[in-house]
Amino acid sequence: MQTQPLRRIWEHFEEGFIAFLLAAMTLVTFVYVMANNIYTLFFNLADRWAWSSRFFNSLGDATMTVAQDMTWSVALTKAMFGWLIFFGISYGVRTAGHLGVDALVKLTPRPVQRYLAMLACTCCLAYAGLFMVASYKWLGAVLSAGIGAGIGAEDLDQYGIKVGYIVLIVPVGFALVLIRYLEIFYRIFTRRQAGLGLADEAGEASKLASEHKEQH
Repeated sequence: MQTQPLRRIWEHFEEGFIAFLLAAMTLVTFVYVMANNIYTLFFNLADRWAWSSRFFNSLGDATMTVAQDMTWSVALTKAMFGWLIFFGISYGVRTAGHLGVDALVKLTPRPVQRYLAMLACTCCLAYAGLFMVASYKWLGAVLSAGIGAGIGAEDLDQYGIKVGYIVLIVPVGFALVLIRYLEIFYRIFTRRQAGLGLADEAGEASKLASEHKEQH
């Protein structure tokens, strides 16, 4: 019972971090696009209204300088998108966001379904563990390359950001996936859960079709 508060804190952090990455990506992209398009408006206004050309030209120059200095925004957005993907994998496992096709499994008796679910979960654990180990070795090679903490990230090395800092999320993400599937395996083993808990797209489609027929 003592782990429940920590679990809730982690789950809230997980959701908040994903929301932060989405918001940051959107904000950085919006500012970069606006800065690359709005300075032409200021220059056009300066040409149109000669009495205020100095003011609008200064705004155009300042905005264009911001746009030119934001070459890092694309690289930062890519890095955050990568973090969103690998951090979101475990979140998808927790919320049953990944698709599962188990039409044939559901035709088998209940005890057989349990053993098949444990087998599938074992395969997922092996997959996550294999990639966690491989990505950890890859991260070690990246961090040991170059000088200091590794190779500088493209357009972000001016701020001290290394490639190793970005790819750190890969082994961490697979470690989180491993933990999630260990939790699922334990629930299946203790008969608290029947399957992997994946989203059933076919079942949802059939349910929506049935509801649509009832309404008409």
